[in-house]
Amino acid sequence: MKTKEIVDGMTMKRAITRITYEIIERNKSLDNIVLAGIQTRGLPLAKRIQERLLQLEGVEVPVGSLDTKPFRDDIKVEEDKTEMTADVTDRDVILVDDVLYTGRTIRAAIDNLVSLGRPARVSLAVLVDRGHRELPIRADYVGKNIPTSRVEEIVVKVEEVDGEDAVYLLTVD
Repeated sequence: MKTKEIVDGMTMKRAITRITYEIIERNKSLDNIVLAGIQTRGLPLAKRIQERLLQLEGVEVPVGSLDTKPFRDDIKVEEDKTEMTADVTDRDVILVDDVLYTGRTIRAAIDNLVSLGRPARVSLAVLVDRGHRELPIRADYVGKNIPTSRVEEIVVKVEEVDGEDAVYLLTVD
């Protein structure tokens, strides 16, 4: 197994800032937005976007946490650890995740989200889009497009969970 760092902490910070600016540009008002971080690493990324929105626009956007495991078709878990602090009904919800791959996690996140209420609109922000979709899902906001083969793996590490900010590409020798 070969490991290569393809995004360092500074590049990750720039990607999050770029996503934040795109959110500002595409939304007339930030007052109706709710950020929903997909557990585990989507939540710290959503909080970072929240901080940048506050710095740049002076608006405190609510952030919640979505647990996709109870809504997956390949894992059976009963306990739902979702923590949404704001009502999502009639709000513009931006799902935030670390990696977009097959799209199955995002489908599960949408299922969980609509179980909580009926959003006016749902969009998706991801740090890394690596391709290989199995479902018709695409990200509205992308930090980095990193084309991969199916034998490669993308590993995102965030300071809040892993003690460092980085994106690694793992390849089988």
